Amino acid sequence: MGSIAIRNVRKAYAKNTVVHGVDLDIASGEFIVILGPSGCGKSTLLRMIAGLEEISSGEIAIDGRVVNRLEPRERGCAMVFQNYALYPHMSVAENIGYALKVAGVPKPERRARVAATAKIVGLEAFLDRKPAALSGGQRQRVAMGRAIVREPGVFLFDEPLSNLDAKLRVAMRAEIRRLHRRLGATSVFVTHDQIEAMTLADRLVVMNGGRVEQVGTPADVYNRPASRFVAGFVGSPAMNLLEGVVDAHDVFLYDRDRRVALSPGHAKAGARVALGVRPEAARFVEPGTPGSLAATVDFVEELGAGRVVHTDLDGLSFAVALATTTALKPGDSVAVAFAPEDIHLYSADTGLRIERPAEILASVRAD
Repeated sequence: MGSIAIRNVRKAYAKNTVVHGVDLDIASGEFIVILGPSGCGKSTLLRMIAGLEEISSGEIAIDGRVVNRLEPRERGCAMVFQNYALYPHMSVAENIGYALKVAGVPKPERRARVAATAKIVGLEAFLDRKPAALSGGQRQRVAMGRAIVREPGVFLFDEPLSNLDAKLRVAMRAEIRRLHRRLGATSVFVTHDQIEAMTLADRLVVMNGGRVEQVGTPADVYNRPASRFVAGFVGSPAMNLLEGVVDAHDVFLYDRDRRVALSPGHAKAGARVALGVRPEAARFVEPGTPGSLAATVDFVEELGAGRVVHTDLDGLSFAVALATTTALKPGDSVAVAFAPEDIHLYSADTGLRIERPAEILASVRAD
C-alpha cells in the first residue's frame, strides 16, 4: 500500500521549466527524502504528487492508479507543511479531527481516532489547548497528528522542521522516524538540510536545477557521489574539490607544482577533472613527506567532538577534519596527505563521476 511511480514528470510555468523529466519508483512503506538547494524543484515535485500542482507532462501513479487528474483528497495522501497551518480558534483535538468531521465520520468514532492519534504523537495532555498555547514542537506534532488521523497510504512532508530551533529539530527527527516505523506508511520528505536527510532516509533523492542527480541510500550517496554537484553538496564540511588534468602516468596536476598520485587506470591521460577528497579522509603529515601538499592554516573550526582545520593551498581552500585537539593556528605551515583510494574524480566536462576499475567491478557484482 502506498507505492509511487513517477514517470518523466515535468513542470513548466510558461516557458520556464522547473522540473525536467523526473523518473522515480518509491516502494510501499519506504521513507524517501528529496534533498537539494532552494529552487531545485523538490517542493514542486512533492506538490505534484499531492495534487496541489498540475503536471505539465508525464505521469504519477499511486498504488498502480494514475492520479494525474485526481483531486488531492482523492489520492490517499496526507501532507505536513512547514508552517503547520493550524486553525487558531480550534483546540488540539478539533484540529486533529477536523478532516474526519468534514468527511462525516460519526462523533464517537472521531473521538476514538483523535484520542488514539494524540497518544501516538504524545499530545494526550494537550487536547483542550489552542495552538497559541503550544510550543513549536507541539504545534508540529498537531500537524502530524492531523495527517495521521486520516490513516493515509502516503505521508508527504514539505520541510516540516525548518521553523524549529536546532535542539528541537533533532528531537523531532527522532520522533518522525519512530512514527514511520510504527505506522509503516510510505513517506516522502523534502528538505534542504543534509543532516536531516541522512538521518531520516531509507533512500535519498538529490535534486539540482529541476533534475535528479542521484538516488541511493545515504551511505551510497555519501561514499560514492554520482556527480560533482552531489560531492560538493552532501557532507559537512563539504568535500574538497580541486581542478586539474591527468598525465600519462596517472598523476593529477592542478597547477605546475602540484602532483597527486592516482590509482592505476583511474582516468585517461589528458582528461580534465575535478579531484575530490572528504575532509575526514585527509590528514596532516610531516612537511616534506613524499606525496604531501604544502599548505597554510587559514582558520580552525571547533565543533566540540571534533574540529575542522581549513587550509590554503596557493589560494585553493582545503579542509581537514580531526577527531583530536590541535595546537594549529592561522598562519602555521602544514603538509596535507591522503590515500589514492580516498580520491573521487569527476569529469570537468560532464560533472559525472569517473569510476575506478575496482568500483566498476564491485558495481557489476552487486548487480
